[in-house]
Amino acid sequence: MEGERIAIGSIPVGSAVERLPGLGVTDVVNCRAQLQTRLSQDLWAERRVFGAEHVVHAPMWDHGRPQPARLWAPAARFAAGRLDDDPEAAVLIHCQQGRRRSAMVAYAVLRLRGHDAAEASRLVLESRAPASLVPAYRASVEQWLARADDPLT
Repeated sequence: MEGERIAIGSIPVGSAVERLPGLGVTDVVNCRAQLQTRLSQDLWAERRVFGAEHVVHAPMWDHGRPQPARLWAPAARFAAGRLDDDPEAAVLIHCQQGRRRSAMVAYAVLRLRGHDAAEASRLVLESRAPASLVPAYRASVEQWLARADDPLT
């Protein structure tokens, strides 16, 4: 992503998880629902490769309705914090197909890092061709930012 160290993607399958550190990824945000991660064991594999302290789970179903901040805001804070604190950090944010849930969390991270709504949207949509910023998801982020005195705390 232009000027950022964020990648948006689909679920890394097979040995792809083990190759991610070699591609520069240091941290992972997994945006798949709890049941999805239990069945495929992707969250377990990511924690094994990166260490639990470098993998955060934002457990959401992709239903197109507003997403409660309690499900994704801690992951957005984590990713923004890692990028702010470590100039070598690079975060992969993924869901099932890398289109909607991961795009929403990446958008939230960009907003936390100081990008305005239009620029954050542009960066997300230009960096991941199949990405879509679902209006209800984007509104969830903007409402959370408006309510929070300090979104990073």
